[in-house]
Amino acid sequence: MSASSLNKVSAQGLLVAIGIVFGDIGTSPLYTLSAVMRGRELSETLVLGTLSCILWTLTLQTTIKYVVITLRADNKGEGGIFSLYTLVRRFTGKWLMYPAVIGGSFLLADGLITPPISVSSAIEGLLIFYPKLDTVPIVIAILIALFVSQQFGTQQLGKLFGPVMLVWFTFIGLVGLWALWSQPSVLKALNPYYALHFLITYPGGFWLLGGVFLCTTGAEALYSDMGHCGRGNIRVSWAYVKTTLILSYAGQSAWLMHHLGQRLSDTSPFYSIVPPSLVVFSIGLATLATIIASQALISGSFTLVSEAMRLTLWPRQRVAYPSNERGQLYVPFVNWALMVGCCLIVLHFRESKNMEAAFGLAVTLTMLMSTVLMSMYMRVKRFNPILQIVLTGIFLTVETTFLIANLVKFEEGGWISVTLGLLIMAMMLFWYQGESIKQSLIQYESLTSNLPILKSLSNDLNIAKFATHLVYLTTSDSSKRIESEILYSILNRAPKRADIYWFIHVCVEDEPYVMRYSVETLAHEDVYVVTFYLGFRIEPRINLLFRMVVENMVEHKEVTIDSRYKSLSTHRVPGDFRFVLFRRFLSYENDLTVRQQVVMFGYMLLKNIALSPQATYGLDTSNVTVEAIPLVITTPKSLPLKRILPKKE
Repeated sequence: MSASSLNKVSAQGLLVAIGIVFGDIGTSPLYTLSAVMRGRELSETLVLGTLSCILWTLTLQTTIKYVVITLRADNKGEGGIFSLYTLVRRFTGKWLMYPAVIGGSFLLADGLITPPISVSSAIEGLLIFYPKLDTVPIVIAILIALFVSQQFGTQQLGKLFGPVMLVWFTFIGLVGLWALWSQPSVLKALNPYYALHFLITYPGGFWLLGGVFLCTTGAEALYSDMGHCGRGNIRVSWAYVKTTLILSYAGQSAWLMHHLGQRLSDTSPFYSIVPPSLVVFSIGLATLATIIASQALISGSFTLVSEAMRLTLWPRQRVAYPSNERGQLYVPFVNWALMVGCCLIVLHFRESKNMEAAFGLAVTLTMLMSTVLMSMYMRVKRFNPILQIVLTGIFLTVETTFLIANLVKFEEGGWISVTLGLLIMAMMLFWYQGESIKQSLIQYESLTSNLPILKSLSNDLNIAKFATHLVYLTTSDSSKRIESEILYSILNRAPKRADIYWFIHVCVEDEPYVMRYSVETLAHEDVYVVTFYLGFRIEPRINLLFRMVVENMVEHKEVTIDSRYKSLSTHRVPGDFRFVLFRRFLSYENDLTVRQQVVMFGYMLLKNIALSPQATYGLDTSNVTVEAIPLVITTPKSLPLKRILPKKE
């Protein structure tokens, strides 16, 4: 979707937005009020205060922060915390990488909690009919089926998302309205006084904000999925979605008001307001809605990891495109890791009420980091300084408050999401630091001054030909210089004679879907430099892209790719292309500091899950040569090695 179409609204776009964007936040009425009320004696202050907190959280966090403000920050139509980071990093210091890494890490950690709690909360509706039913096997079966289906693509299933979620939101809105009719006075909770009164007077009211926060946990998806739906469609559809959510929460609160003085057990306020004849239907519909919510978060995890790979924050993994739908991708490693993690979460907690403690804490940290990045975006875009300070202050205050309130969940299960987030964050930082150290060790030499020797080598018939076309991938962003190790590979390490030498550089652009290239002829029919400019969401399939470039050059008579052997050239047989890649390993000739040892240990450990160099760039294994290059970070100080005379026999 182009940036110009972001504000366009269509019926189909609205349906897609409802189906993709609002799954997580749309299923929160299943468990939010239960999380706050469970085990507590119901009072008017508790019920109205909680409802008021929920309504104003949806207004401040979801509506104002994300729908009104954050959706303005589109990166050529794309959203998400890494897209926001790429928008501002060129104007600010490198420190902004850390909020992006923290936010992205804890968003991924949330991906391990959302599917289990969403599906469990829906399936537990069966306990109304079968109180002793063990829901764990059912939840795990649904989750496994969901993750297994990812490899086949969700294009067909995706067509059902919109209609199903439209039915879901309409259903919860109507049922909420039906319940609200018996106690419409709960709508006075729209007055923020009730929220403030609750927080000030109710014993431990502040700490209950951790449960209230569950109502807005899916707000980050509003921004992340902007590229799929468009800003205009999200904003318009949110008006309907928010209305149905308010009706659902208000209806549940009306039911709670009829039970003042009682303690809420494991009874779900959501299912309690559903007419008995519709309970079975509501359980089935809720299950579908939670599966869709989980699917949206899984797809978002794939996109997040894909962007992290482009930004050198994640080891290269295989990325598949199971359908022709733009933006839909599949990362096998992430998929199976999420599946195992989600199943372990279900086995550990068993019930959704136990998962509530682990839920929310990670998302709060993500929202805090997105506020930091958004503050820098407003500064870059020259927003009114006073407006910048006011908005940033409000959001930081609200999110810090929620973070503190959520900390009470740490011992009850929140430590799991925090630990996962820290683990993912460590992976990103280790990989980034390791790649930075590796890049800092690269030395460059003048390519133009070495052209004569390359041309001489190309015509030296005393050396056996290594390949007709010899291709190297270079990190140099200038055609005037090349890595020393490439020249060493060509000239020193068993000299490699070729008819034509090609040097390819891949430049990852901040725009998501750009695909451009340039070609510089340094020596006609001898040396060429090709630079690809690829968006951070484009898979670098160099084998395919390079072939397209060469075909275009042949068509315009810029190069001849026919074999130089007489027996083959007369029949116009194309010459072979051979790629040479480097595999770097940590040399024993290092004297590392403690920090360097830790960083490189983590980096080399992560290389075990990373793709091989040829798979990273989409190169056929049949025409690739991989050479091992030692990494020498810090050479040892002068060793006291002394020469002695040989022993006489």
